[in-house]
Amino acid sequence: MIYSKNETHDSRAKSWVDSANVAGTDFAIQNLPLGTFRRAHSPNSHIGVAIGDQVFDLFEGCNAGLLGGFDEATQEVVQDTTLNAFMGLGPKRWSDLRLRLFRLLREDASSQDKELASRCLVPMSAAAMGLPASIGDYTDFYASIYHATNVGSMFRPDNPLLPNYKWVPIGYHGRSSSIVVSGTEIKRPLGQTKADGAASPSFGPSKRLDYELEVGVFVGEGNAMASPISLHVAEEHLFGLCLVNDWSARDLQTWEYQPLGPFLAKNFATSISPWVVTTEALLPYRTAAFRREQGDPAPLPYLAGDDDQRNGGFDITLEVLLRTRIMREQGGEPHRLSRGSFRDMYWTMAQLLTHHASNGCNLRPGDLIASGTVSGNSKQSRGSLLELSWKGTEPIELPTGERRTFLEDGDEVIIRGWCEREGFARIGFGECRGTIQD
Repeated sequence: MIYSKNETHDSRAKSWVDSANVAGTDFAIQNLPLGTFRRAHSPNSHIGVAIGDQVFDLFEGCNAGLLGGFDEATQEVVQDTTLNAFMGLGPKRWSDLRLRLFRLLREDASSQDKELASRCLVPMSAAAMGLPASIGDYTDFYASIYHATNVGSMFRPDNPLLPNYKWVPIGYHGRSSSIVVSGTEIKRPLGQTKADGAASPSFGPSKRLDYELEVGVFVGEGNAMASPISLHVAEEHLFGLCLVNDWSARDLQTWEYQPLGPFLAKNFATSISPWVVTTEALLPYRTAAFRREQGDPAPLPYLAGDDDQRNGGFDITLEVLLRTRIMREQGGEPHRLSRGSFRDMYWTMAQLLTHHASNGCNLRPGDLIASGTVSGNSKQSRGSLLELSWKGTEPIELPTGERRTFLEDGDEVIIRGWCEREGFARIGFGECRGTIQD
């Protein structure tokens, strides 16, 4: 591991920002995730840090002299409008900034620091969040063996898991231009579909619109073209994680996926949470890689490493909730559809990055790599409606009396994620929300 536990992971630490000390908050002082935001009535984006229900404005923090101990390059990039340049600085500078922010926001900070820093706080309710980075490239993997087996069982009952799955991380290049920040409304896509028994396809709105519960990792330092990234140093290139909803039109996908794979069924929209939780903040919640069944092949040497097997996983609890139009009209709470764990991924994030670059592909700061649908081995932990309703054959009953097999107009999907472990503070990712336009 590139990080060691330090004072920023101390569960006893409190902040002078009172909301960061409230039980159950996602944004305790041990978290300090980064994102970009705009103040109300301002066209300019700044990099911010979440602390309780506030955003600490790094641009204003620099102007106030609160980051004066950093070199000129670091001060310049944290005043940028995106996180790309900061992501490219590498783990040492990421960690140095985290430590400075922790000491600045800790309850025993100097009175002068508190006074200056308090002027740099913006209520989250007054901050319009943007995409954390300018995402040049986006790759979506298929790293859950339970999801792959479920989907394979629907379409290939006699051969659900293809023979390459346990050998090679499967993925495809997504459309970065249609990645949107949480809260953006999603328009139902149009496309070709072919009904069972129909002589020819037709064109129109998708009737089987779905979500996919995923986790994404932002690339930090990149690599030059034709220069692979060894698994032994892959962690140095992982900046931080976010929540991802890879919206999917299942009827378009069924018709178009052969022989090349996802296209219009996937490229119309992908939602991500606005806050990036750094891999250093997640250090206490690292866990062993997925335990493969006896008889499964060991990863090929370029994807094998003792440290990755011991610590390559992330113990993140994930849940998906649904709020229909009727629920909103009645003032009801969203209904939880599933809860699972990111521990259930067959491949680690480091393995995904290493495989991605193994052929010489050049990755760049701010590139996004998504895990693919996170599903567990129980029905309650399935990460998509395709699985929960078993391709529409088992409708989901909602508390309002409504039923769902796939998403309807007006439905809002809410993804949440958090980490908890005895001896450490709870930290979370915030939410990834999206509503299907009426």
